[in-house]
Amino acid sequence: MFRPGHSQMRPTLLAASLALLLTACGGGSAPDTAAESATATAETGKDAKDVKPVAVEAAAAGRRGISASYAGTASLVPVEEAMVVAKTSGVLDQLLAEEGDQVVAGQLLARLDPDRKGLALAQQRATLKKLESEFARSSELYERQLVSADAHEKIRSELDIQRAAVDIAELELSYTRILAPISGVVAERMVKQGNLIQANGSLFRIVDGSRLEAVLNVPERDLAKLAAGLPVALAVDAVPGRRFPGRIDRVSPVVDAGSGTFRVVARFEDQPELRAGMFGRIEVEYDQRADALTIPREALIEGEGETAVFAIRDGKAARVAVEVGYLDGGLAEIRSGLVDGEQVVTVGKATLRDGATVEIVNAPAVADDESPEGVEAGLTGGAQAAAQ
Repeated sequence: MFRPGHSQMRPTLLAASLALLLTACGGGSAPDTAAESATATAETGKDAKDVKPVAVEAAAAGRRGISASYAGTASLVPVEEAMVVAKTSGVLDQLLAEEGDQVVAGQLLARLDPDRKGLALAQQRATLKKLESEFARSSELYERQLVSADAHEKIRSELDIQRAAVDIAELELSYTRILAPISGVVAERMVKQGNLIQANGSLFRIVDGSRLEAVLNVPERDLAKLAAGLPVALAVDAVPGRRFPGRIDRVSPVVDAGSGTFRVVARFEDQPELRAGMFGRIEVEYDQRADALTIPREALIEGEGETAVFAIRDGKAARVAVEVGYLDGGLAEIRSGLVDGEQVVTVGKATLRDGATVEIVNAPAVADDESPEGVEAGLTGGAQAAAQ
């Protein structure tokens, strides 16, 4: 049955329901958004208050003298060393020197049995005496023309040969006396009394410990910096706490093509504590600057194509590129990028970021390496020049 009133009410109800739904959705979104915004703002402010400064140690850049040097390691070798060998064979009859003995050139070290050599000399002298008598008689006969010239000259030649034989026999006998060829200390004895010694056999090794040398193989980039006469300092483990002075004796004029290095020979004289064979650390100082701006070497940051430091400015870390000059032990010369008295981070820079707030946990001091630790670091780490 057709109901006009019912058909007209259905569109009206649908429209009213849709309106209520839209009103409910729109009315609830504004309060929720405002609440979320307020919460985020509060949390951001809380995080900002909770950020703590990074604890670091710092040092202040300061002016002081700094030296440019090259450091390397080498073993000490004697300037003069001799291997004493037997010039003849025989039984070792007497042993007159021992390891550690101080000897002078020409001193008797040992003696071989001289009996056989002595008898050989006596035999040659007897033959010489006989030939001298025959030559004297031949000379008389030759003057009287009772002997031919050829016979007379033959006797003369035999006499000359015999005289040389006597000289050789005397020399062989003298070789039974083993003499020191140089002055020094007996470093090694290779034989014992009673041994049968062969010609050219080694008996002793003598070294002159009063003059020692050390050979450094220096990179070719330093060829123009090192020259004969420059002072050097040597440190050895056998004598801790001592630095032995020396000088550069000579510099090789050529560079080894294989290694790219050249030889520098340093000499040390009249220092009894040093021994041949000792291994030492050698520092060659070739330039000095009396008023250089320096910082601790540990403050340097290498990488990213530049050298930088973290300077502390207004309580924050600022990464600053610097130009480095000489490196001397634990110090680095700064030619540009910092000013005198400016503080730089020395400990804690590994996790530091540019602009981070920092807290200095030590009392910054002017860079100084005059302490024993600094001196030792200079020798061990190789105080060297790195002029950029």
